[in-house]
Parts: sequence; C-alpha cells; structure tokens
Amino acid sequence: MTKKILFIIGSLRKKSFNRQLAAKCAEMLAETGDVEIKTLDYSDVPFMNQDVEAALPAAVSRVRAEVQAADALWIFTPEYNFAIPGVLKNLLDWLSRPLVPGDFSSGTAVAGKKVTFCGVGGKNATKNVRADLKKLLDFIRMEVVCGEGNGFSADAAAFQSDVLTLSDADNEILRKQAEEFLKAL
Repeated sequence: MTKKILFIIGSLRKKSFNRQLAAKCAEMLAETGDVEIKTLDYSDVPFMNQDVEAALPAAVSRVRAEVQAADALWIFTPEYNFAIPGVLKNLLDWLSRPLVPGDFSSGTAVAGKKVTFCGVGGKNATKNVRADLKKLLDFIRMEVVCGEGNGFSADAAAFQSDVLTLSDADNEILRKQAEEFLKAL
C-alpha cells in the first residue's frame, strides 16, 4: 500500500539547503519503498491569530487538509538564531489548534500523526532547533519517529554556491533515517 508522506520545509527560500536535502531524501524514499511524496506549500498561511481563527483562513484550511490526508510528515528545517524558524513555528501553531475553534475535544490536524525531522545548517548541524522541535512535536501530541532526527553541516562552499553537497557518510545517515521512518509507517 502506498504511503503518503508530506514534506514540510522550514525555510521558504527557493534554494534552501533544506529544500535540497528534502529532494535528496525523496530520491532515497522512492528507492526504498512504495511512497507518494508531496511538499507542503504554506507560504500563504497568515500569522496565528485567535481573532481570525473562528473564520478560518482558506490557506489554513488547505494546509490542514493536506496534513490530514498524509500518512506521515517529514520536516526539514534550518536553525534560525538557535531556534525554530518563525514560518515553521507559525505553521505548527495553526496545525496544533482544535479543528473546531474552541473545542479542544475536536482534535487537531497533527495529533497522533507520525513525524520525523532533520536539518542542515552551519557547524552546529541544527542541534538546537532539532531539540526544540522534538519538545514541541511531543507537546502537540505527534508521534515522533527517529528521536531528534539528524543534523547536517553545509560547508563554506555551499554558502557561496547555494548548492548542498552531502558526504557519503551523510547520505548513509539520511538513508538510515528514511528506512527507519518507512518501517514505522
């Protein structure tokens, strides 16, 4: 049975290293299992604001539906100032809100959803964001697979060329995470 995996990129930048990492991961997942991969476009999601929650913005309804239709999520995220990027945090805030505004018994788009994550950044290899993301995902009751995920460091050349190159060791780490994630689905 085909598994639907929804990728969420924590950066909106077109040449984002994490977008490139997601593309590499998509290739690996396609090789190892029967999967359908889609990348969530959430660039039009407004800032979380309870004043507009009752008349749910169309963009929020759309992303919730895409998340609910997926069997699992994979988040690829950079680290901004040692923390979760604002656009990603905003998305997760919307996704963690009750499906029926004010009715916390109505569930959320993400509660119980399987998720894994990884990130590429500088020398820190997204260590802090991955720790924070694990805490947040646990709090919003997602089923985290692969612990705090894996982090990768982009070298100085990547920051000049906007091209991410993974080492053989990095590729193997990513492949193992993909295999472990597929086994959990």
